[in-house]
Amino acid sequence: MEFDINSLRSLATVVSFLMFIGIIAWAYSRGKAADFEQAANLPFEQD
Repeated sequence: MEFDINSLRSLATVVSFLMFIGIIAWAYSRGKAADFEQAANLPFEQD
């Protein structure tokens, strides 16, 4: 199989899409909810 520039572009698009889906899955996983809640309240904490 010969790779030309269009094959490389298609492969880069698929890899980028899979990474995007992975980041979305990580961000919305149940284990991260407490960490994100704590980070969201940091500006409102008093010293």
